[in-house]
This record gives sequence, structure tokens and C-alpha cells, in this order.
Amino acid sequence: MKRKNIILIHLLFWFYILNQNLFPLYIGQLDPVLLSGNKYLKDVFISTLLNIIIFYPVYLLFPRLLKINKRILAIGIGLAVIITITAFRATAEHFIWKSLIQVPDKEMMFKTAYMWNNLRMVIIIGIYAILIRFMINWFEAQKLRDALVNQQQASELALMRSQVNPHFLFNTLNNIYSLVYRKSDDAPEAVMKLSSIMRYMLYDSASANVPLEKEIEYLNSFIELQNLRIKHNDFVSLKIEGNMQGQTIAPMLLISFVENAFKHSNKNHRPGILIHLMADNGKLSFEVVNYLKKAGSGAEEPSSGIGLHTIKRRLELIYPGRHTLSINQGAETFKIHLEIIS
Repeated sequence: MKRKNIILIHLLFWFYILNQNLFPLYIGQLDPVLLSGNKYLKDVFISTLLNIIIFYPVYLLFPRLLKINKRILAIGIGLAVIITITAFRATAEHFIWKSLIQVPDKEMMFKTAYMWNNLRMVIIIGIYAILIRFMINWFEAQKLRDALVNQQQASELALMRSQVNPHFLFNTLNNIYSLVYRKSDDAPEAVMKLSSIMRYMLYDSASANVPLEKEIEYLNSFIELQNLRIKHNDFVSLKIEGNMQGQTIAPMLLISFVENAFKHSNKNHRPGILIHLMADNGKLSFEVVNYLKKAGSGAEEPSSGIGLHTIKRRLELIYPGRHTLSINQGAETFKIHLEIIS
């Protein structure tokens, strides 16, 4: 917690204590005798001053007592501190009233009730000191926990990116290799598409957010690259609607869904993959449906592999409470629907 905030907490506390002492004066329920010679105001001032003096030894010493491993020793030191502070408060109060305020000796006798009152004030102020110290320590610990969580999440996101990029690159290079192996005339175009994708991965994916238009351009390049391998331009139905202007998104967020769809789609179905993206007023809706490979083909589950498990965790970290993701698998189709609120 910042130093100025700690000072503000202390100032507010003493403002509260002072007003508690002055409350009878506010509501006009003081004995007129106490008002004569400003006796009550002097009492409030002296009491507040002494309370401030006894507050901070407890405030500073209590955390040290908690660090003592031997409980009996800690309790013994705590009792000794309370007795010492009580004796100091009673003595100091007696000296101030007798020597500085010059109250007659007959009114300044040490009585049992007087000592108990000082002990009561020490305990009350001590409890306040402990509570405030606990509160400040809790805020500082919470801030530290939040910082550690943010650091851990940033490291986790960086690790996820390091997993996604090579995984995607490996699959893309395999696709280009198959084109080259077949001596396809589409191989040079595939290399150019890969170059465009690599530029996005190297220069844009390191940012926390990218313009939605760039993510869509990247998505288009990936689909075109896959179509070169499949040799069916009607295999993917891509529909994009809405206003993309000014909208941003975490980079490479949508590609895992599309890559997963290509991996598990039925290549004999037309279209085999249906993609619909809708952007409107800070809300993004993204849906991918793919027709599944025939049963018994030995294919993996559509939700298996690095893609979807990683993307789920990324969404939790980047858009906590601001996204919904539904995944449904039917007899013939596999469907994901994602909604993100910017």
C-alpha cells in the first residue's frame, strides 16, 4: 500500500476517535460543570494525545510478537508491554493534570478506578492499533498476491504463445511440404501465404491486442493456404458481418478453432467448414462448425490436442468474465460458439 494511503488511514482513524470524544458536546448533553474553564476540552485533548502515544508502540510491536515462535514468551512480552504502557499512561496523565493544568492534589489521587480506566483505554486503543495494522497488512498482502497472479498469468500466456506458434507453424510447413512433394503449381503461392502469416506471428502476435481486421486477414490467409492443399475453394464457407472499425482482439485467438476444424473435418463434404464472424458495438460473435470424419476412421476427438485446451485457458486469462464459449459435438458436426465483450 502506498505511504500516502497509510497516512490517510491513520488520519481518518484519529479524526474518528476525536469526534467520538466530542460527540456529547455536539448533542449538548454535557454537564455545565465540565464546560466551565474548558475542562472537558482539555480532557479530550490530553486523552487523545496520550492515546496517540500508546497507539504506536502497540502498532509497531505487535507484528514482531507474532514472529516469536514460543507462544508463552510472546504472551509474556505482550502482558509486560500492556502493563508498562498502562503505568506510563496513568503517570503521564497524572503529571499533565497536576503540573501543567494545576488541578488540586485532592482531585489527583491514584485510585483503583483511575488505574482500571487507564488499563481499559490501553486495551481499547491497543485493539484498534492491531486491527488497523491487520487491515493495512491485508491490503499489502492482497496487492502482492494480485501482482504475483498477474505475473504468473503473463508467464502462462507467454508459454501458451510459445506452444501455439510452433504447433501452427509445424502443421503449415507439413501442408507446404505435401504441395512441394506433389510438385504442385500452388506451392509458390503457399510459400507467399506462409510469409504473410509469419509476418503476423513475428510482429503482431507479441502485442496484447491487435486490430480485428488484422486477425481476420490472418484467418483468411490461413484458410486460403489450407484450400491450396485440399484443392476445393468451396470447402470453407466464411461469412463476416458487422463493423470491425476500432475493435481489437488478442492475437491468434481464433485460429485454434479453425485449425481444429480443418484437422477433424470431413474432406468429402461441401462445405466441410462453416465460419461466421459478427462484430457489433464492442461485442464479437465467432462460430465454427465442421462436418466430422466418418466413424471408425481412427481420428482423434475434435476437442483433443493442444489447440482447444490452450485456447480455453487463454480466454480465462485474457477475458475473465467477458466471454462465453460453448462446444457441442453431434453425430455429424462439431460446433464451437464464442462471444467476447471488449
